Amino acid sequence: MAMRMSSLFLRTLREDPADAEVPSHRLLVRAGYIRRVSPGIYTWLPLGLKVLRRVETIVREEMDAMGAQELLFPALLPKEPYEATGRWTEYGDNIFRLQDRKKNDYLLGPTHEELFTLAVKDLFSSYKDLPLSIYQIQTKYRDEARPRAGLLRGREFVMKDSYSFDIDDEGLEKAYQQHRDAYIKIFDRLGFHYVIVEAMAGAMGGSKSEEFLATAENGEDTYVRCDACGFAANVEAVRVPAPEAVTVDGLPAAHVEDTPDTPTIETLVAAANSNHPRADGRAWTAADTLKNVLVMLTHPDGTREPLAIGVPGDREVDEKRLTAQIEPATFTPFEEKDFAQHPTLAKGYIGPGVLGADNASGIRYLLDPRIVAGTSWITGADEPGKHVFDLVAGRDFTGDGTIEAADVRAGDACPSCEGPLQTARGIEMGHIFQLGRKYAEALDLQVLDQNGKLRTVTMGSYGVGVSRAVACIAEGNHDEFGLVWPRGITPADVHIVATGKDDDVFTYAEELTRELEANGVEVLFDDRKSVSPGVKFKDAELIGVPTIVVVGRGLADGEIEIKDRRSGERRNVPTGSAVAEVLAEIGG
Repeated sequence: MAMRMSSLFLRTLREDPADAEVPSHRLLVRAGYIRRVSPGIYTWLPLGLKVLRRVETIVREEMDAMGAQELLFPALLPKEPYEATGRWTEYGDNIFRLQDRKKNDYLLGPTHEELFTLAVKDLFSSYKDLPLSIYQIQTKYRDEARPRAGLLRGREFVMKDSYSFDIDDEGLEKAYQQHRDAYIKIFDRLGFHYVIVEAMAGAMGGSKSEEFLATAENGEDTYVRCDACGFAANVEAVRVPAPEAVTVDGLPAAHVEDTPDTPTIETLVAAANSNHPRADGRAWTAADTLKNVLVMLTHPDGTREPLAIGVPGDREVDEKRLTAQIEPATFTPFEEKDFAQHPTLAKGYIGPGVLGADNASGIRYLLDPRIVAGTSWITGADEPGKHVFDLVAGRDFTGDGTIEAADVRAGDACPSCEGPLQTARGIEMGHIFQLGRKYAEALDLQVLDQNGKLRTVTMGSYGVGVSRAVACIAEGNHDEFGLVWPRGITPADVHIVATGKDDDVFTYAEELTRELEANGVEVLFDDRKSVSPGVKFKDAELIGVPTIVVVGRGLADGEIEIKDRRSGERRNVPTGSAVAEVLAEIGG
């Protein structure tokens, strides 16, 4: 049945919504695909729901084709399975928690590893039941602290999550590759450019992990790539190539110098060049300094722990890289109250002398991998207005370990071949993990092997952001006038626009609609008689159906107009061959 705009539950908007930050958010709201209910929560209106269902169909077809089986878990879940895996605590404030009338604890499912694991445990007990891949397409809930960008970062979203179950690591590797191949087919069909990058497993656990990122200038994820060797990784997963250790023979002894009014790297470098020039004549730079950044960790159980991070002074601590390293803990910058509790810290002049679990502050001290034995630094002397020069790592100070938290920049050395890295931005659309046995061990998922012995099952986890895909496709398929849907995603195959007030125009447009429907074409028919042609044309461009058919003044000459929304090309065709021409246009 054709969608008629005279009765369709739709209102287009001429102005952008006030909270819209990215094109997909702006256009999906203006074109009547979604409507905001509250921050991070949206209603899918009829046109939007059609697009969402088309994305679901593509995902479902490719998952079924690889042999996965679909099921559906509830969204309201009991606390106990998540307690068993530790995630009831680890998730912290990121999940929606609630109680029933008997004061039993529940959560709205953010992800379903536990439920999938328990379902297999309940039903299967032998290696003969494996391998198995099962999936669902379902709404998830996460209490996002800063929902933004419409569907790209919400509190409620639709996701496809699938899980593989195998008797050994060899089976897991095969299942992982099957899912990876299926994902390539899914994203090829969805109609946006994407890259596959190495990723962090994070709180999910497991070993090997990759992300499928849609390339987008306003994407929230930064990734790097190397044109020389093909390496690509999310910045969170980049491992800095550590320099070789340097011999300390002949290096001058560390010495403390007065450096008043130098609480920042910039002021320190200026004072060092002015008052303490290098013996070799080279100017001091920020890269010669060691910056010690203090953060306060909050662990899932609520305990707080100070952490010091040493990075070269020309680098910043990257929030996302740090977050990936400390998960499931979270962090906040050091505040005045934190400094008050640690009087050995000289704010603006903090050095390694008081840092470390065994030193005066007792604060754990982790170093950037570039700070290797034998490297020499200018850093705080732990006294206001003083810095220490020629402080050598390994000789004069050590850390409690290393941490990959400094920012990654274009031009940095590739971890694979040491060629220059390039940076770009993207939107995470899919993530695949080799989970291993983390959840199977926690929930005691075992099967009998060929020898009759119990073996812990090994698992893989694979997710696709289905509702996010709608926004991502919109991000990559729009122009200054509105959306331009790819053929396989569009809410209708053809948008017929009847213009003017002549009854013959509307009569013919109605007949054309029926004939196209008889040929299996989905039609959006603008049959509104009280709306001007200009408004109708603007709505058609905003809504973004890839083929627009205009029935108007040309009808008197026996012609209609077919417009390609993507290229803007228009052509007039005789009414007698209109159906055939439209079918050819849409590939029918």
